[in-house]
Amino acid sequence: MKHFLVFILLSCQAIIAQVQFEARVSKNTLGLNERLRIDFFMNIDGDNFNEPSFEGFRVIAGPSQSVSQSWINGRSSFEKVYSYFLVPTHKGNITIKQATIEYEGKVYKTAPIKINVTDAIQQPKDPNDVTVSADNNLYLVAEISKTNPYVNEPITVVYKLYFSYNIGITNFKELAKPKYNNFWSQNIDVKELVVEEGMFKGERYRFAVLRKTVLYPQKSGKLNIEPLSLDIDVQLPSNRRDIFGRQLITESSKSVSAGSKTINVKALPEAGKPADFTGAVGRFDFKVTPSKTSLKNGESLDLVVSAVGKGNLKLFTLPKPVVPNALEMYDAVHTEKVETPLSGMTGSISDSYTIVPQYKGTYPIKPLQFSYFDLDSNSYKTISSPEIMINVLDGPTDTREANDSTAKNTVIVPNQFKYVKTKTELVSMEQDDFLGSNLFYGLLFLPFLLVPIIILAKKKKEAIDSDVFGNRIKANNRLAKKYLGEAKKQIANKEPFYVALEKAMHNFLKAKLHIETSEMSKENITEILLAKNVKPETVSDFINLTENCEFARYAPASSTAIQDDFNKAVLIIADLEKQIS
Repeated sequence: MKHFLVFILLSCQAIIAQVQFEARVSKNTLGLNERLRIDFFMNIDGDNFNEPSFEGFRVIAGPSQSVSQSWINGRSSFEKVYSYFLVPTHKGNITIKQATIEYEGKVYKTAPIKINVTDAIQQPKDPNDVTVSADNNLYLVAEISKTNPYVNEPITVVYKLYFSYNIGITNFKELAKPKYNNFWSQNIDVKELVVEEGMFKGERYRFAVLRKTVLYPQKSGKLNIEPLSLDIDVQLPSNRRDIFGRQLITESSKSVSAGSKTINVKALPEAGKPADFTGAVGRFDFKVTPSKTSLKNGESLDLVVSAVGKGNLKLFTLPKPVVPNALEMYDAVHTEKVETPLSGMTGSISDSYTIVPQYKGTYPIKPLQFSYFDLDSNSYKTISSPEIMINVLDGPTDTREANDSTAKNTVIVPNQFKYVKTKTELVSMEQDDFLGSNLFYGLLFLPFLLVPIIILAKKKKEAIDSDVFGNRIKANNRLAKKYLGEAKKQIANKEPFYVALEKAMHNFLKAKLHIETSEMSKENITEILLAKNVKPETVSDFINLTENCEFARYAPASSTAIQDDFNKAVLIIADLEKQIS
């Protein structure tokens, strides 16, 4: 019996020792333009296969799986292989890390493999291989409308993919998105790719517009636009033919880039720049409009300061009116009705001030001046509004100045004599003892009466503090009331609701992070929030919701979806308020 157990134990150890799991590559040294095949081989049916990250390579095919099992001379053999085809992304020594599987509760790993990637090599041409190359038949071009604009002058970048009539395009994906540092940017959706014909490099090509972007440079000097890079699946004709004589088409992939671009941005001229210039560039009309000029006591009026036209409407501030002290003016409600086509921003912005008079009378609102840089004439222009007279028909009279002058002219003469009293009032000199008085006993027992009150108050406060969910709801409600009030008013109207919601989200972030409108790009917001230790999922929720606001204005939406977006905005503001340090 003992020998039998020893035999079983040795047999199990032999089986365990026979487990093989290893990585095999087609070559250890390859050129930058060559492909690498890697096979993960195992002689057991392992579970939970985890591939390595393949850092330094791009997977162009795989994983493909093959399984084989055979019986030879009464012994069984098993083999499972996961295969990948890789293309290196850069030169140097690259390590393919470990892959793992599980078998009978144990984890097995492959050994790391070092691959040496050299310069691209010239490969011998197979007479039966592809005769048309994608290299000279496929181009990604970034067409820029102007390379030497002024600060805040709009320029457009249109990305076009040119391809010859010899090849076909089946699919593409972005490898690297363009970055617009020091630009305010707005992408214009390309809803459908349309193939057109045009001239490129003196020859006829087909092309498709992939992306359109409007840019407003925010500082002068040389600004770089980082390139857009794509991985494109192409169909290429070969010399081979099928049994019917038709030319065979091969599938391949090609990486293309639009290349980095440099924009030389000119500073706005200092000569003739008005003192009240706040950065407006374009062509504008400026107005200051009161809702009424005559009103009764208790009534209010709205004073609307607005700019209408074409230019960087979202990137400057409007002048603030100055009113007499007898008129109480509240903070402005900012409204933007701006569209951004390929030619640049157009529409209107306005600040609406609520003014409440305090006294009867006639009060002037001084003229406002609005200055902008006109791109047509390359000069500054200033528009002045007329003086506005506000007539308050009734109410209390403003007597503050009269009271002040009366107080200054009045001389107080002290009494020089006192009247002689005709009746004597005697007061007892004897005083009651404090010890044993009602006040004494009241003060004595007061601490004992306060103890239960203090205990009850403390328990009540602990209950409130422990109610995390309730406190969160209260905080959310306060934030929603402060930043989402206008959106809540418009919750029954889809388009105004999403306009107000997007504005509220940006205004909250501007107030919280102390940043300007020109810094409100998606990339910059993400970078700032992550630097302030905000959770990536919260950042992603904020970006997704603000992007959805633009789409949702024109897409069908139910009242339930609108309410869900409002509730989501409340939660996101609460999370950001809690996480931003």
